[in-house]
Amino acid sequence: MTTARELGLWTEGRNGLPPGPLNAITDVPGVRVGHRTLQDGGLATGVTAILPHGGDLFREKVRAAVEVINGFGKSAGLIQVAELGTLETPILLTNTFGVAACTEALIRRAIAANPAIGRETSTVNAVVLECNDGAISDIQALAVSRDDAVSALDAAAPGPFAQGAVGAGTGMTAFGFKAGIGSASRRMRIGAQDFMLGALALANFGRAGDLVLPDGRRPDPRGPAASEKGSVIVILATDLPLSDRQLQRVTRRAGAGLARLGAFWGHGSGDIALGFTTADRIDHDAPAFQPVSRLADQHIDAPFRAAAEATQEAVLNALCAAPATTGRSGRIYPSLADWAKENPK
Repeated sequence: MTTARELGLWTEGRNGLPPGPLNAITDVPGVRVGHRTLQDGGLATGVTAILPHGGDLFREKVRAAVEVINGFGKSAGLIQVAELGTLETPILLTNTFGVAACTEALIRRAIAANPAIGRETSTVNAVVLECNDGAISDIQALAVSRDDAVSALDAAAPGPFAQGAVGAGTGMTAFGFKAGIGSASRRMRIGAQDFMLGALALANFGRAGDLVLPDGRRPDPRGPAASEKGSVIVILATDLPLSDRQLQRVTRRAGAGLARLGAFWGHGSGDIALGFTTADRIDHDAPAFQPVSRLADQHIDAPFRAAAEATQEAVLNALCAAPATTGRSGRIYPSLADWAKENPK
């Protein structure tokens, strides 16, 4: 897998934060990622699963928040996350027409582990987010199935994972280049403790010619600068104890990372960020009152910066890891890695 750093496309800011050992969302302890890729017979699609921890999320929820930067999207479960500030299923990423199958997979998986769901206890809020990969894949085939979602969940593991044209990112494009899944992380020193924040981006947005690299260069993909109709999903994970209000503020800063890349969140673009913390988990059968640990607001600039930096680099990694691909219309989506090799600094 080729990264933006390996190609010399990532320039550390003067006060930039250091990455984690993997420079990926799985640098946050407990977080797991898995893919299911479908690439055959006109298909270039799939599912990517993000698990905040390896236990039962319905019984041991995590605090979460969502930021809808531009709401041209068809995701599931975001209203309850925004209202209650918790996440109780894994997060699945897929194409626009795969949301229903992925939602069913999450619900059935939760019921299998907790037969009381919907009967003796509450229903379960399945969270699925999407981007449209129809420029490359035959989206009308409705190819993503419940079994594909289960395969992505079963494949989820800690440690390094594939990026680029894989899983939900198989058919995605960004800024006129081939794109897909990308990830990055930042280490934060707050008080006397180290914390981690990681980002995973499903990049499928940005007009051709609008991409701005950290060094100020603007790569030309040699393609038409069509109107902005793509989408981007950013998942932020951290082990920093934050309230859901603070998580909302941190998650909002993913938009700063996207803007640094040249995005303006066009009318037809679905740009959504979802953040969660693995600290201070919430028991489904919690007592009436619970102690809560959270960051003092005067220290919140560190995760703000981490969210912006990790999001920006995650998208660049998605672009660098994806190979050149020909779309369904015959349009070629070049590789940013190839451009970087042809145009060294």
